[in-house]
Amino acid sequence: MNLLLVMIGGFFGAISRFALGEWIHTNNGFPLGTFLINLIGCFILGWFLTFVSQKEKISPEFTLLIGTGFIGSFTTFSTFSVVALNLFQKGLLLMGILYVLATTVLGLVLAYLGRKLALSKERAGDAI
Repeated sequence: MNLLLVMIGGFFGAISRFALGEWIHTNNGFPLGTFLINLIGCFILGWFLTFVSQKEKISPEFTLLIGTGFIGSFTTFSTFSVVALNLFQKGLLLMGILYVLATTVLGLVLAYLGRKLALSKERAGDAI
C-alpha cells in the first residue's frame, strides 16, 4: 500500500513539475524553471513536514503520498545537478556558480521559512 501511495503522489508531482517547467520559459540561459520549482518544493516540504509532525490525526500514509511521493518527484536533486553541469559545460561558469549557490542557500532559507510558518500557525491555533 505504501508503494502505491508514493507512486500516486510521484505521478502527480512529476506531471506538476513538467507542466510548471513548460510554463516558465528561459531566454537568458539561466534555468529559471528548475530553480523556481526546487525553491517552491523546499518551502512546501519544510511547511508540510512540520505541519504533519504537529498533528496526531494525520496518518503516515498521507505523509508518504504528499511528502515522499508528490514533493519528492516535484523537486529533484538530479535535475538540479544536471542543469548545473550543463551550465558549466557551456562555459557559463558564473551563471553555474550563481545557480548552485542561490538554489542551495535560498532552498535552505525557504525550507526554514516553511517550517516557521507551520509552527506559527500551530501556535496561533493554540491561542484560539
